Amino acid sequence: MNTLKIAVQKSGRLNEDSMRILKDIGISIDNGKDQLKAMARNFPLEVFYLRNGDIPQYLRDGVVDIAIIGENVLIEKGEDIATVTRLGFSKCKVSIAVPKDSEASSLKDLEGKRIATSYPNTVNQFLKKNGITANLHIINGSVEIAPNIGLADGICDIVSSGSTLFKNNLKEVEVLLKSEAVLAVSPKISTENKQLLEKLKFRIQSVLKGRNSKYILLNAPNNRLKEIISVLPGMKSPTVLPLAEDGWSSVHSVIDKNKFWEVIDELKDKGAQGILVCPIEKMVL
Repeated sequence: MNTLKIAVQKSGRLNEDSMRILKDIGISIDNGKDQLKAMARNFPLEVFYLRNGDIPQYLRDGVVDIAIIGENVLIEKGEDIATVTRLGFSKCKVSIAVPKDSEASSLKDLEGKRIATSYPNTVNQFLKKNGITANLHIINGSVEIAPNIGLADGICDIVSSGSTLFKNNLKEVEVLLKSEAVLAVSPKISTENKQLLEKLKFRIQSVLKGRNSKYILLNAPNNRLKEIISVLPGMKSPTVLPLAEDGWSSVHSVIDKNKFWEVIDELKDKGAQGILVCPIEKMVL
């Protein structure tokens, strides 16, 4: 029986988010502490726990078939590797930052300066594109300390919440790119494993659609039903059922969670009552 091999980050936030999505799509992993490999109990899947920066090469060599990896890592080390779908979690930025007391306030102020980074390819391409020449110091880990010890005038690193910059007395002056987790695929994946990948992709997309949507139920006066339905795009069309009380209907639909409050306000203005909003675990279209 064929087994699909997937790489995930060994530790950290991306590891937690990756294992959560696998759990949400119904895959049970038998993994103990400090294991580097683990098998799924209920799906032909083997999980490899790897250093984030090593994953592109494992994909390139065909050691693993797919990987959940930060888009920023692919841009730095694996531009030749294709992605199957964006995953919408582990969002971050790759930014250039300088000490708060620095006179530098924009990219052009970094001309001739020293920049410490773990992303030399990304930084070089960005600087070249913008006509800036700077000296790069390649550091693996703890990049943010470089300006404080006199090693660099600024840094380029991933930024999630910005708390690390704040703690190290740094300010952001330029955003190179925005990143999130993606599902990447090896160029050497077999035809048989491509079929397993399609099954996995279908499950993942169903969970992601559910995460991005809300199920809404409400009571609507029949004389304003058309107006209320116009606010609810839903999947195809809302479900409308008559209530026991004459002149009223129950309306069921799905809304985008990012537009939730705007939709609720508009529904109330159009006469909707008893609005109930529920999370969606999975949404299969």
